[in-house]
Amino acid sequence: MRPGLARFLSKPNGKFGVTLVGFFFLVAILAPCIANDTPIYVRVQGTSYFPIFKSAPGLPPDGMEWRTWIAQKEYEKIIMPLVPFHPTKIWLDEVLLPPGEKGHILGTDNLGYDVLSRIIHGTQVALSVGIVAMGIAAVIGIALGSLAGYFGGTTDMVISRLIEIVICFPLLFLILTVLAFLPPSIYNIMIVIGITGWTGVARLVRGEILKVREMDYVKAARAGGLPDLRILWRHVLPNALAPVLVSISFGIAGSILTETALSFLGFGVQPPDPSWGQILSLAREYPSRLWLTVFPGLAIFITVTGYNMVGEALRDALDPRLARTGMK
Repeated sequence: MRPGLARFLSKPNGKFGVTLVGFFFLVAILAPCIANDTPIYVRVQGTSYFPIFKSAPGLPPDGMEWRTWIAQKEYEKIIMPLVPFHPTKIWLDEVLLPPGEKGHILGTDNLGYDVLSRIIHGTQVALSVGIVAMGIAAVIGIALGSLAGYFGGTTDMVISRLIEIVICFPLLFLILTVLAFLPPSIYNIMIVIGITGWTGVARLVRGEILKVREMDYVKAARAGGLPDLRILWRHVLPNALAPVLVSISFGIAGSILTETALSFLGFGVQPPDPSWGQILSLAREYPSRLWLTVFPGLAIFITVTGYNMVGEALRDALDPRLARTGMK
């Protein structure tokens, strides 16, 4: 096992952070099988169906909801998801039920949506926005930071001034301004967060490359006549990216918080698609329904904490001073 990876895995916050992140990844991937009103397996008249994966002809009959058909018990065997409620199905006779009422583990909201089902499916939105947005920011930041740090001179000056201009604008207000001219869409949210959140990565990459480009092996590559872009791509950048992993981990957590804030304000993911920020937004109208605040708030807190713990463990594991002294 590589020393850096061994140091990372030896840290309690690294192990716990990876566990939390892995858990939410698993929930996001398996969300349709965990929270859904469609059966995973059903046997009718000796024939087996897997409706959650493939539609079953004639089941349920036209115009009938699965939930209504299941209540009639016209099946021989059935296996339902752990949370047998669809995140976008409205049931007006089950509005604002407290946790545990009528099978709703975490209660319902003002339209009868199951809160737990929407939190589970909202995991897909949160992780998708966090990872994709930070991926876009990382690509832009690494590209511009590499050019600024390696070539210096006018290139460095222009890119550094661009970074300073972008930093001058408060991030959330800049995102809101851009989104005001775009139709509401999760893809627009990912892109806007990505193209406005690259400055931290760019500054970090620039600083690392300023150090690496003076190393002896880089000077030897230049003396050997290798093109600048090849030196940058093959020799300089790979040795400057380790600290960027820490920034990316913290950036994913920040992107998740930004998406949640946008959905809370009504600029993010639009109903009926589930989002943690939407559920929190409803809590303003129903302050006595604490389950609309506590449970999505816990989901946000645990997810962000997981990514922050991974970032902290990476920072400690990749710090060469800690590696030399053997500190953990």
